[in-house]
Amino acid sequence: MVRVEVRMRNNNEPLKRTPVVLRFDATQETIESMTDRNGVAEFDIEPESGKVMVAGITRYLGRLDGDILIQLWSITENSPICEEGAPPGSNTGSTAYPGMETRILKVNGHDVITDSEGYLVNLDDWSEDFVRAEAAYEGIELTSEHWEIIRYLRDYYEKHHVQCTVRDMIKHFKKIWGAEKGSNQYLHKIFPRGGPQKQGNRLAGLLRTKGEH
Repeated sequence: MVRVEVRMRNNNEPLKRTPVVLRFDATQETIESMTDRNGVAEFDIEPESGKVMVAGITRYLGRLDGDILIQLWSITENSPICEEGAPPGSNTGSTAYPGMETRILKVNGHDVITDSEGYLVNLDDWSEDFVRAEAAYEGIELTSEHWEIIRYLRDYYEKHHVQCTVRDMIKHFKKIWGAEKGSNQYLHKIFPRGGPQKQGNRLAGLLRTKGEH
């Protein structure tokens, strides 16, 4: 069950009769509901990775589960979230160095440059379409679990300005997925080419790591 509550920041009043849309990362399918007189829209779904759009604007990215509070100054205010799914901030710029071996990845008909392993050369080139293109190149069929990890890794980097350790990933995903799926073995099973800290970081558009820790 997902319960999206939409309120105004200036007076904490609920935003009534407002369309709320959930879009699922893995399938790109959407479902819609309207907020009630308490500013709440409820969705009877299993936990998924995705986004919440209020009045057509993306307001939240990540795990769709439980209570999600969205506060707005106005119904038309710009979203702090890029429509490509990349939060603005520190994870930008070029990682190029002399002699770097690169390859070209086609993303929506455009050329995106990565290094020989698939790490972005220009971190600003990250997008949800890049994730899908690079995952296909690396032979991964993306599921909601992959997307949850990718969203988590980007959010962690944005908050801490450093890549998340495997230890912290295990702690986080054990809490929300349970001991079996939140284990080191399972995370490496769904990211078989270097585990979540290497393959996961590549898909999340983050920096290269020297090794697991």
